[in-house]
Amino acid sequence: MGSGELRYEIAQNAYIKLVLHALKHKAAAVNGVLLGRLSDRGDAVEVLDAVPLFHSHLGLLPNLEISLLLIEEYYGSKGMSIVGYFHANERYDDTELGGIARNIGDHIFRYFPQAAVLLLDNKKLEALSNGKDRSPVMQLYTRDSSKNWKLVSSDGSNRLITKEPTANVVLLDYMTSEKWQNVVDFDDHLDDISKDWLNPDLFK
Repeated sequence: MGSGELRYEIAQNAYIKLVLHALKHKAAAVNGVLLGRLSDRGDAVEVLDAVPLFHSHLGLLPNLEISLLLIEEYYGSKGMSIVGYFHANERYDDTELGGIARNIGDHIFRYFPQAAVLLLDNKKLEALSNGKDRSPVMQLYTRDSSKNWKLVSSDGSNRLITKEPTANVVLLDYMTSEKWQNVVDFDDHLDDISKDWLNPDLFK
């Protein structure tokens, strides 16, 4: 089955961790990777966890390579692999998938052909506080047959869903309590290795 019909199901903690990472560095572009596996039936990609990567020098190759090796080693031992990429643009009104996001997406695609790229949708994020929308505050991109990243239209096909239907309620609660201050990404870890990029205490 190609990525044309696949669903992408993201676990609540993975979803919230990525959005909090973007909120912590509102004035910068940020990125992260999605960890998971193909479902037993092969009709869905299960995103079980996420790792926030960078909030500065997103395209710096040595740092990216180091982080991806560490991530693959740790999660590989748990039966998971990198299944996608997350990106939030620097400007609030920028809804384009830029070159860095496409390039890293291409890299992941080589190892996992069902890979997805998620782009933070700031307008959806802003609408959280005044609505009942349960859909993720991200746009889903998959690769088409001509190897381009294409936005999957939100025409009710629900290709990207949160595993827990209350994910946005919990996210809103964390936003209100400013829990984003506790997110550690690889930039933080490389500056101070005592900071754990696995964020073990984030949801305690």
